[in-house]
Amino acid sequence: MSTIAMATNPPAKKKQAFLTYFLGFVFALFIGILIFTYVVTKRTNPVMLDQNGKPVASSPTHDNGH
Repeated sequence: MSTIAMATNPPAKKKQAFLTYFLGFVFALFIGILIFTYVVTKRTNPVMLDQNGKPVASSPTHDNGH
């Protein structure tokens, strides 16, 4: 192997490691945003509206056997 190839190889590995960590961070951030959005939407009590902007009667989600 020539000295030129050996000299250019370490920066490529360093660049690849940075890219791997950066993409891992972006992936973890995206998953965190999805989890946060899921938790927040579960805690809210949204009111569904029809095309005229009037509330739609919603059916209860939990029947409790009655």
